[in-house]
Amino acid sequence: MAIAIESFIRYNGFKRIDSIEAMVQQLNPLFIDEDSLYPESDGKPLADNTTQFRLIVTIQGGLDTLFQDREDVFIAGDLFWYPVQLSVQQILEQKKAQRQAPDVMVVFGRPKGDRRSYKQWEEENIAPQVAFEILSKSNRKGEMEDKFKFYQQHGIEEYYLYDPKKNRLQGWLRKGKKLNEISQMEGWKSPRLGIKFSIASGDLALFYPNGEPFTSYVETAVQRDRQKQRADRERQEKEFAQQQRDRERERANLEKQRCDLLERDRLQTQAQLEEEQKKNQELRDRLRQMGIDL
Repeated sequence: MAIAIESFIRYNGFKRIDSIEAMVQQLNPLFIDEDSLYPESDGKPLADNTTQFRLIVTIQGGLDTLFQDREDVFIAGDLFWYPVQLSVQQILEQKKAQRQAPDVMVVFGRPKGDRRSYKQWEEENIAPQVAFEILSKSNRKGEMEDKFKFYQQHGIEEYYLYDPKKNRLQGWLRKGKKLNEISQMEGWKSPRLGIKFSIASGDLALFYPNGEPFTSYVETAVQRDRQKQRADRERQEKEFAQQQRDRERERANLEKQRCDLLERDRLQTQAQLEEEQKKNQELRDRLRQMGIDL
């Protein structure tokens, strides 16, 4: 017990103390806050290399985009998940910390928002349903076996593991109490997420339900700039086309006005001519009555 207590104190950053009694007093619930019992960090980096970091950020960002309109979908990267609330005594006695920090996890049924960790008992006891892990050189076989057992024990429905070095993608789907390996991952469609997986290009590629690929931050920024340029170009083309239509309409109006003036002048000239002809005819008729024949 003394070794467990001292290990717990060292792990959670308490000052070195010499007596077991002092240790117990320091661990008294009246003197310890919950953040010390459930730390938010283990001191390890988010990723060991740029490839792992790129994939983690791309997956999380893509899923955030996919579910941006769903307020009941929480997505996190490298966040400690504590499935069960334990007493100080239970924490001291456990051989391994009952927690994991999936590279990316998805929780349906919980609101978006910042969290220092995911304490399941504070989340209506809803466990994450989907977990992603990206292998790196520092991941030991035993560590990954522990992760698998943890996910299987605590309710993960879909678990995806990618090894960038070998370009190897594995997936497991829950059936009852067990996670069963998916036989064919190329082209696999996630039942929960609706996304598709591929490694045919030599790298992990994920695709939205509409077929569009997940993109990195830089690729997204480039696409956004291209879309903006295309939108600006289309707007300019529409404005130019509208100006052309306005000019054509103006020309048509001017032509109509010219034709109207010509027609008015023609009608006036014709009316004047008819009036003169009428007067001339009346004059001839009077002269004829007077015996004068022109």
